[in-house]
Amino acid sequence: MESPMSFTYHNSFLIADRKEAWILETAGEYWAAEKVDEGMKNISNNLSITTKIDREHPAMREYARTKGWWDGKKEFNFAAVYSYFNPSRSSSSGDRFCEGYKLLRKHKGNITAATMMEILSDKPSGINMEGGFMTTGSMVSILPQDPNQPCCHFFTGTPDPARSIFKPFIFVPQIGPLVKTASPVFGAEDPVKLKPRFKTKPDRRHELHKKHEDVIMSRETAQNELLTKMKNLEKKQLEEVERILKGGAIDGSGLTMLFVNCVEEELNLYE
Repeated sequence: MESPMSFTYHNSFLIADRKEAWILETAGEYWAAEKVDEGMKNISNNLSITTKIDREHPAMREYARTKGWWDGKKEFNFAAVYSYFNPSRSSSSGDRFCEGYKLLRKHKGNITAATMMEILSDKPSGINMEGGFMTTGSMVSILPQDPNQPCCHFFTGTPDPARSIFKPFIFVPQIGPLVKTASPVFGAEDPVKLKPRFKTKPDRRHELHKKHEDVIMSRETAQNELLTKMKNLEKKQLEEVERILKGGAIDGSGLTMLFVNCVEEELNLYE
């Protein structure tokens, strides 16, 4: 990371397509994966795969045994073995993982894209983080089981989803460069490529990020009125996507411009 702070961590990933979903979690080079058979799962800030392991690194268990973390006899619990503490009771302990699980359960049976945007924007739960580890971007995807319907992905492209707009994006063959949401390229002079690495920190913000930070993140005046306009735009985009998914006629160029047009409307709000 481009920071003088020494901070590293392992990762959890949600992987999904139209037919199935998986959780993949890593600990160094070792990993475990769990197929999601139940209606909902969440990840956050700790390993969550316990004894239901559907795929794994072939040397994962043996490495744990040689390190003395597992005796090779009792049931293997990935989260317990590869964590500093046993997070297997996380769903009831009150941390960020737990709070996310509670929010999902609250809406069980009635989870929509709008619901997920609301959950990702929630600050009391810690899902939407502030301070030194601010949430830098959020994404909600609709993956219809009907292959004739397009998958739609909503991206904020800006920090703090509660003060951002989830903008719809649909992959189409005609898509071109998204200039106003593309970070600048520094080529061979990029500090990530130079050695020693990360000695300087370039400004990687794209045009939308800069404008959003200047207007939304830095100013206190007239925030409520602007935020209302932003969320109205977000609602309008959601309704447009619902229309598309219900079979509304829209040509390829319309799908191509869906995200780009929303970015332009957002930039206009910041003028």
